[in-house]
Amino acid sequence: MLIPLLWTVSTSLKTLQQIAVWPPEWIPRPVMWSNYIEVFHVAPIALYLRNTMVIVIADVLGAVITCSFVAYGFSRTNFPGRDALFMLLLSTLMMPYVVRLVPLYVIYNQIGWINTFLPLVVPPLLGRNPFFIFLLRQFMATIPTELDDAAKIDGCGYIGIWWRILLPLIKPALATVTVFSVIYGWNDFLWPLIVLNDSELFNLSLGLATFRGLYSTQWSYLMAASVVVLMPCLILYFIAQRFIVEGITLTGLKG
Repeated sequence: MLIPLLWTVSTSLKTLQQIAVWPPEWIPRPVMWSNYIEVFHVAPIALYLRNTMVIVIADVLGAVITCSFVAYGFSRTNFPGRDALFMLLLSTLMMPYVVRLVPLYVIYNQIGWINTFLPLVVPPLLGRNPFFIFLLRQFMATIPTELDDAAKIDGCGYIGIWWRILLPLIKPALATVTVFSVIYGWNDFLWPLIVLNDSELFNLSLGLATFRGLYSTQWSYLMAASVVVLMPCLILYFIAQRFIVEGITLTGLKG
């Protein structure tokens, strides 16, 4: 698992001549630290980063707020057809992502959303991820309903119970879906490739693809940019891995 990562770092510190050396050298001589500076001049990395942050923020808000609110409805309220509707929601997990690409593109093209951030921002804000809803719903099911009854006696409504009682108690699950949504939004490539045409709207994944040309590829710059893009996800994962493990292991446990 570490060999591709180490090779990426090694290649990012080489010149094109050093990359072509056979047998390959793991430790470049000299070390080209300037590649990490030049990469910001070769491509508008800052612009790609800004565009990616817009997508990531929408994914996080949708996962933490919208998905948790939907999960609250499935776990703490009783309404006709709740279980059937929840099974229908879970059945969408069995549908391959590529099957939905063409219908989604047709819909967004008809309403004029192609080549905008709207197809990348609006669906996450509406709670599009059934896995997050399932994860949060299972975690909420482990919390005693007596807390809801006590909050109702104190005059708290449904939204207040969700916001003041349940959300503070499901922080491990919220941390889990936050990390997953950040990684998904940060690395998303296929859907932005389909809906975005203007290079000024590209995210980091599409921006990395611009380093590959038809006749030549700037491998040193590509690897340097890949390391820059990869580091925030690695740092986030190492910081939040305790919450991820806790959120997954406690999901679905009663008592």
